[in-house]
Amino acid sequence: MTGAFVSRPAVVMADHRVTTEQLLEDIRHRYADHPRLGAFLRVVANCGVTTRYLTRPLDHSSLSRGACVQERTTTAFGDALAMAEQAARRVLDSYGLTPTDVDAVITSHTTSWSIPNMDVRLTNALGLRPDARHLAMTTLACAGGAQALIRAADMVAARPGSTVLVVVTEAISSVCSNPHDVSIEAVIYRALFGDSAGAVLVTSSPLGAGLHIEDSWEYTLPESTDRYFGRLDGTGLHFDSTKAAVRAAGDVLPHLLEWLGPQDVPAWAVVHPGSPRIITDVADGLGLDPQDTRHSHTSLAENGNLGGIAVLDVLRRTHAEPPSAGATGVLAAFGPGFSAAAVRGTWHG
Repeated sequence: MTGAFVSRPAVVMADHRVTTEQLLEDIRHRYADHPRLGAFLRVVANCGVTTRYLTRPLDHSSLSRGACVQERTTTAFGDALAMAEQAARRVLDSYGLTPTDVDAVITSHTTSWSIPNMDVRLTNALGLRPDARHLAMTTLACAGGAQALIRAADMVAARPGSTVLVVVTEAISSVCSNPHDVSIEAVIYRALFGDSAGAVLVTSSPLGAGLHIEDSWEYTLPESTDRYFGRLDGTGLHFDSTKAAVRAAGDVLPHLLEWLGPQDVPAWAVVHPGSPRIITDVADGLGLDPQDTRHSHTSLAENGNLGGIAVLDVLRRTHAEPPSAGATGVLAAFGPGFSAAAVRGTWHG
C-alpha cells in the first residue's frame, strides 16, 4: 500500500487553565474605563470557547504593559520549545521509538522568533541524529498542522522507509494578550486562542491504526493577504484581521470541493476548529452533519483554537472513536494568506 501513514497524535496543553468566566473578569478589570467594554464582554462570552490553556497566568509579568518585546518573545519561544519537546517525546514513547530512529523532523511555529529556529532547537533538545533532515515552517499559523503533514508525506514518498517526526507548537497567548492592543479584534483572538503543542509520526508503513494519506491539496485565495495577518510594532507582534476574514473559509470551499471531485459525503472529517463559523461553513460545504464535526466543536470549546495544533487535536479525538477500517475522509485547515491545506485518504485499521 503506497502513501503515508500518520500515527495517533500526542498533544500537550499549556499549564494554566483559564475559563471564559475568568477571562471575562480579567477584561472587566483590565479595560474598566474602555468605552467598548460592553462589546468586549459580549464577543468573549459568545466565542464558542469555554476553557483555554495558557503557558503563563493572566497576571504574569510577560503579559503586562511593562514587559518589553525581548521579554515577551523570549518567554514565548521558551514555552513553545518546552511543549514541543514534551509532545515529541510522548509520541516517540507511545510507539517504542527513540530519537535516533527519526530520519527527519518538520516543525511549524509562528508565535515567537528565534534563529536557529524550532527545528534545530528541537533536534538538539531531543538528541536526534546529526544527519536527520529538518524543515522549519514559521509563518503558516493555523494551517501549519495540515501543511506539515503534506510535507511529511512528500518526504516519505521520496524516501520510503523514513520516519518523519512532525511537531507543531504555538504560544499564541504571547501574541493575543498584547496589553497595548485594545482593538475588538485583539480581544476576540485573546478569547479564541490557546497554547499547546502536538506531534505525530509519518511513515511509509503503518505503526498502528490511523490516517492513511493518499493525496493532498494546497490553495491560496487570490488577493486575500489582508484577511488574517501578523503586525509588528514596538510593543511586539499582533494578530489582526478584517471583516472579510469571517467568510474566507467559505470562499475557499468551492475550490476544495473541485479538488475532491464527485464523491459521497466523507465518512469522517477532521475540520480545523478555527471558529464556530469555520466549522459550520466547511460542514455545510462537505454535506456533514453535527455528529461528523463533533470533535472539532469539542476541541474548540475545551481548548480554544490551537492554531496549527488544532487539526492534530481533532485527529487525536478521532482515534478515540475511530471510523471503520477503509473509511474515506478528509482533513482540512485554513490559515493566513488566505491559505488552505487538506489531505484525503482512508482510515487504516
